[in-house]
Parts: sequence; C-alpha cells; structure tokens
Amino acid sequence: MSRLVPGLKPCDSGLCHEPYKVHEVVFFIAVYLISIATGGHKPSLESFGANQFDDDHPEERKKKMSFFNWWNSGLCCGLLLGVTVIVYIQDQVSWAAADITLSAVMASTIAIFCMGRPFYRYRKATGSPLTPMLQVIVAAIAKRNVPYPSDPDQLYEVPESDKTRMRLLFHTDKLKFLDKAAIIDDKQNKEEEKLKNNPWRLATVTRVEEMKLILNMIPIWLTTLPFGICVAQTATFFIKQSTTMNRKVFHNFIIPPASVFALAAIGTIISITFYDRLLVPFLRKVTGNERGLKILQRIGFGMIFSTITMVIAALVERKRLNIVEKNPLEGSISMSVLWLAPQFLIIGIGDGFTLVGLQEYFYDQVPDSMRSLGIAFYLSVIGAANFLSSLLITLVDHITEKGGKSWFGKDLNSSRLDYFYGLLAVITMANLGVYVFVARKYSYKNVQRTTMAVADCCKGDSIEAMA
Repeated sequence: MSRLVPGLKPCDSGLCHEPYKVHEVVFFIAVYLISIATGGHKPSLESFGANQFDDDHPEERKKKMSFFNWWNSGLCCGLLLGVTVIVYIQDQVSWAAADITLSAVMASTIAIFCMGRPFYRYRKATGSPLTPMLQVIVAAIAKRNVPYPSDPDQLYEVPESDKTRMRLLFHTDKLKFLDKAAIIDDKQNKEEEKLKNNPWRLATVTRVEEMKLILNMIPIWLTTLPFGICVAQTATFFIKQSTTMNRKVFHNFIIPPASVFALAAIGTIISITFYDRLLVPFLRKVTGNERGLKILQRIGFGMIFSTITMVIAALVERKRLNIVEKNPLEGSISMSVLWLAPQFLIIGIGDGFTLVGLQEYFYDQVPDSMRSLGIAFYLSVIGAANFLSSLLITLVDHITEKGGKSWFGKDLNSSRLDYFYGLLAVITMANLGVYVFVARKYSYKNVQRTTMAVADCCKGDSIEAMA
C-alpha cells in the first residue's frame, strides 16, 4: 500500500528528498508487523511440526531427529528465492510487485496449512508452563531449612495413577537446593494429603527437574551469543562489502548486492544435506548415539566454522583495502565479488551445525509444556546477538576514535573492518573454550517415561503416545 496508494507514496514523482510522514508511518507499521508475525508464528509452527512425530515409535523418532534439518533446508530455499527472484522483481519491475508477490505466497501458505488441520496431531493443553516453575521456587525457599533426605527416592513424585498423563524425569544431583521443594518433612507428613493438593508447598521431582532444565540452559544461551554476533555480520557488513566490488558475472550480468547472501543459504543447504544423509548414519555406527553427534557437540562444531569465517573475512578485507590503497580513485571495483564467497559459504556451513543444533536443543531440552517457548529462546539468541553486535560496534567505534582513528569511517574504504573481523575471531575463539567447558558439565534431559496425551481438535478425544 505504501508503494501503490497515491496518498501513501513517499512522493508524487521522481526522487524523494523529503518523504511524506504518512508514508514513513505506514512503512514502519508494515516492518514491525513482520517482526510481530514472525515472533508469533515461527516458534509455534516449528514446535508444532516437531510434535507430529511419536517419540515412542523407533522410526518416527529417527525422522524427528531429521525434522529440524529439513525444516531449515526449506527456510534456506525460501531465502534463496527471496534474495534472487524477489530481489530481481524489486530491481527490474517494482517494489510494489515484489510485495504483492510475497503477499500472495503468504496467503497460499495459510490456505495449505488450514487444509492439513484434520490430519495434525495436537498436544493436550496443560495450562501455563511458567506457573509450576514459580511454584518450585516458592516451595524451595519456604523449606530452605528442611534437612535433605538421605535417599533421593523419598522425594515426592506424582501418584502411580497419574503417571500416564505426563512424561516423568529422573532425579539429578545438580542444583540440590531446588530439591527441597519436593521434600515432605515430619511435620508435613501429618497433612500429606492436604499438602499434595497445594503445589506452592510441595512440588514433584519432575517439576523440580524441569526448573533445573531451564536454569541449566542459561550458560548455554549466553555462550552462543558470540556466534550470533558473527551471523549478524553476514546481512550487514558482508553485504556492504559486496557493494564496493565488481559484481559482473556471466556476460556482464550484475549480481544485486542482496543476492550475494544466497551463498550463505547454499552453504547451509550443503551442510545440512551432508550432515543428515552421510554424517549421521556413519556416526551412529561409530558412536552408538542415535543422533550421531550430541546436540551440544553439533553446536560446538558450528562455532569453529564461525571463527574460521571471521579469520577469512579479515584476510579478504585486508586484500580489498590494499587494492584501495594502490588505486584510491577506482577503489576495489576491480576485485571480484566472488572473493566473498568463502566467508559466506563457511558461515552457512556453520549455520547448518549451530543454528539447527540450537533449534534442536531448545526444543528437546525444555520441559514438554514449554516447547513453543523453547523455539522462542532460540530466536532470542539471534535477536539478542544483533543488539550486542550493534553495541559492540558502538563501543569499538568510540574506543578506536579516542585512539586516533575509528575502525568505522564514513565509508568502507576509510574503515578497518579487517581489524573488527579479527576482534570477532578472537572473541569467538575465547568463547569456544568457555562453551566447551560449560557443555562438558551439562546434564541432558533424562526422561523416565515417554507417554503423553494428544488431543484431536475436531473430535476432542485423546490419543496416547503421540509426541
């Protein structure tokens, strides 16, 4: 609408020196609606897709382990079309035509999604996932002076008759303070029946373990942020570099700057396909692990690729600046944009390990009732990393400017992005050491039973053992 409706266009004709305020308002409303929509549907849709597989069925469980691989392959295919076909329509036809095309695509996806409603599996609603965690904290604080039992089996768990309603977790020895929420002391034994009905005074072992899962995720979440900062450079400085280079290929066809990002998507698709089709079957035989690699190992391998990416990016940018120094008038226009291909491809390969691994991790390791929120935690890594990237750039700019010359000049030719990339390489390398230490101490979710109820939305009845 901001490109077609006359009253909402940026200006009547020609270039816009001062866009209409109403155009800016409508345009930014559209941009923020995209963010709101992504935050609403992406976590829910991804976890909903993974929930279609039965954890208790051997074949379906294996397929579920491949779900996030193919989910991300689909996203990368969409990205490829976005930065090639849609960008071409924007450049050669109009922005309005591109927006209409994307709107039509989204409308068709809604229709396809609704057509599948009779065939989906639905998890039974269990109420707020956050309330039980608050109850564990309150109960643990209230019983902070209660002595810990000599045998962990004395901790309270749900009655035998209720065990089919949820997946139970085994007790772990970490964060033992929280275990006090599941202790029944001598004084409380007298009112045990009454106490069991008050979750603010007594929590089950499973609820306590679910709280531990969330707390154990915090160090992993923090140590994945530097990887997200590296990923943030692909859509910002990497693309900006391409605008200063020779983008002519194939009989003088000029690649749009945004289309260079397709190389990262290609790297991710190659990485995911290789991992899922070749590496996982081989590693299953070697390690005996059903996943091939443990989830945190997969994430760590991707972090190694991010460090390599920053080193290569620094070397390529140093070469570009040397060319600019020799030919200040022409700049780096003589340098082919394909010099950027290695850094895009390698960060894409890293995405295939770390980003997909993070989706698996935050889906699989959260409590069953929080799986949609788990995918939101994954998205928060990317969002927080983008904010941190901006903060880091501001800090580096301020510090280096005091030292004489800022690393971020008025344009890339007067900047020192090679130094900045080198700094990111050092940060990611140091962070990798911290991540390995944290990952080695991490205890994975240990499920006691895998039976849960799933409801059919149309008939309202429940089906056992659906994940």
